[in-house]
Amino acid sequence: MRREVAGARAGGESSGIACIGLRARTARAIAVVVSGTTGAPRAVTRAEVSLGTSDTPALFQPHHQVMDLPWDRATAAVTDAERAIEALATERLRSLLLDARARNLDVVSVALVGAPDRNLAAIGSPHIRAHAAEGVLFRHVWQVAADAAHIPSTTFPEKGFEAVAAARLKLPLGAVRARLAEFGRTLGRPWRADEKAAALAAWIGLGGTRRVG
Repeated sequence: MRREVAGARAGGESSGIACIGLRARTARAIAVVVSGTTGAPRAVTRAEVSLGTSDTPALFQPHHQVMDLPWDRATAAVTDAERAIEALATERLRSLLLDARARNLDVVSVALVGAPDRNLAAIGSPHIRAHAAEGVLFRHVWQVAADAAHIPSTTFPEKGFEAVAAARLKLPLGAVRARLAEFGRTLGRPWRADEKAAALAAWIGLGGTRRVG
C-alpha cells in the first residue's frame, strides 16, 4: 500500500526530470520526489510506502521468524519471503513512477538511504543479527525494484549521510539544511529525519548515480 502524504502544488503541472529518494526502513520506506537540477531542486511530493505489517510477520520481520536457526539455514528459510518482498517493492516503485509520469516528470534515478552491506554471519547475537539482516534486506529490495524498472540507482549508508551529501553537492552544511527546510515547508509536516534523508538523496540523484559506501 502506498499512502501519499503531500504534494508540492495545489494545482498545475510539473515537468522535467526527477529523482525518487527513498529512506529504507523495516517493511516500509519514505519516498520523496525532487525535480529540477542539483543547482535548482524542487520538492514535488512525498509518500510513505508499506511493504508489510505486523499482521504479515513473514514480510514484516522475516529474519525474526527464523532467528533461532543457524545462519545458513536461516538465510535459506527466508528466501521465499525475500522474493515476495522484492515483488512488492517492485510494484510500489512502479506506482511511484506512474505518479511521477502523471506529473510530466521523467524519473532518471532512484536514490536510497539505508543499511549498508555487512558480514551478517559474523554477528553473534541472533536478535541483533535479525535486525541487521532486515536492515540490509529492506534497502536491497529497492535496488532490485529499480533494476526491474531499468532505472539506475544510488545507495547511501545511513551513518554520516548528511556530511556525505554536502560534499557531493559541494555546498556548506548550512546551505543544505536551509534547502531541506524549504522542502519541508513545501511538502508540509511531518518533516522528520527520514523525510529529510529521502529528499536529500533525491536531490543528489538529480546529478547522476553511483554507489557510495
